[in-house]
Amino acid sequence: MPSYPDTFYARTLATRYDRPPLRGPVEVETCIVGGGLAGLTCAYELARAGRSVAVLEAQAVGWGASGRNGGFVGSGYSRGYASIAGAIGEDKARTLHRLSIEGMRIVADTIRDLGATDSVAPLPGKVAAVRYDSGDRLQRTAERLARDFGYEVEFWPRDQVREVLRSPSYHQALFDPNSFHIHPLNYARALADAIEALGGLVIEDARVVSADLSGAQKRVATAGGSVTAKNVVIACGGYTDGLVPKLRASHLPIATYVLTTEAAPDALAQVIGTRAAVSDDRRAGDYYRLVEDGQRLLWGGRITTRTSEPRDLAALLRRTMIATYPQLAELKIEMAWSGLMSYARHLMPQIGRLGPGVWHCMGFGGHGLNTTAIGGRVVAEGILDTSDRHTLFEPFGLVWNGGPFGTAAVQATYWSYQVADWWRERRTP
Repeated sequence: MPSYPDTFYARTLATRYDRPPLRGPVEVETCIVGGGLAGLTCAYELARAGRSVAVLEAQAVGWGASGRNGGFVGSGYSRGYASIAGAIGEDKARTLHRLSIEGMRIVADTIRDLGATDSVAPLPGKVAAVRYDSGDRLQRTAERLARDFGYEVEFWPRDQVREVLRSPSYHQALFDPNSFHIHPLNYARALADAIEALGGLVIEDARVVSADLSGAQKRVATAGGSVTAKNVVIACGGYTDGLVPKLRASHLPIATYVLTTEAAPDALAQVIGTRAAVSDDRRAGDYYRLVEDGQRLLWGGRITTRTSEPRDLAALLRRTMIATYPQLAELKIEMAWSGLMSYARHLMPQIGRLGPGVWHCMGFGGHGLNTTAIGGRVVAEGILDTSDRHTLFEPFGLVWNGGPFGTAAVQATYWSYQVADWWRERRTP
């Protein structure tokens, strides 16, 4: 049976049982390849509509980035709003941003509807801080969100920020009371349980080894059986392999890193005076939150194009944490882990139809908890023929990832962002 990598989330699972692998042939209306949050959300939407569905997961549900991330549920995409508007126009950009807000609400509503509040443990609020003087820009952002989307956030001046986050690194911030943070692996498992309760199949240890996606009936095979379906959805994220070469060639698997500290509630309370999640505005910057009722700090950050975990992972992350909060220099690290996110070169989700009855739903790196939710929903709507909202993502299609040159370019771009961040922060007193 598959097992989860050793992470804080795996150690705090609400349920611990394995699902049997696929044995023999199965026939359903829709087969979903990938048991992360995008695939599970799509399956849940279809099962709620009374459609037969099977989810094939190579490991265990939520095994990849869906169950290893920071747990932040907020609005927006990895690509900034201004860049999206510049590419597709203001009206379409606003529509896409509204979808990202809807994705947040899908997660909140699903947690409530499934009665999963205790295990998923949603907590409200996110502080988005800046490490350089940028008060005017933040206030303009708050005004735009309120005006264009009715989405209210609070501007915090430097004194207010440093009352809550006792670090000399921070200047101003936006506090978003609409965002929240969760236990993502328990959320994924709650979705899987709900799909099964509605009559759907969730099959673990079911790596797909071949797929015939031509014709009216598609056939997807694993080592132990096969699924025949009218529709197939590929939702494998950063762990997408060569099953569909066009998909593998259109995304970049990017590694991100997370740690948790030892239990030290008193020391943590002295420097972090909020239960809200916290992030900064640097590209691939830091994000963190208190977990286990303030007992521990969960800290994430850094990205690389290497898919293997560095031996000094905990030390790399710890240096950033201590640079932000020197008061935590004596705090020990309990564990650290990595996960692969799926990024497209355009930094937007890749959602759409490859051909008749063949769908893809991937590319959620950096903003996955809200965008996997809306991605799964709009693909389900396309299969159900109740909307064509998936076409809103067509301007951001399956562009070639550049192969090894694309990987090198991404790493070089990240390093350039780090230099730019360092220079900008150095110029701010």
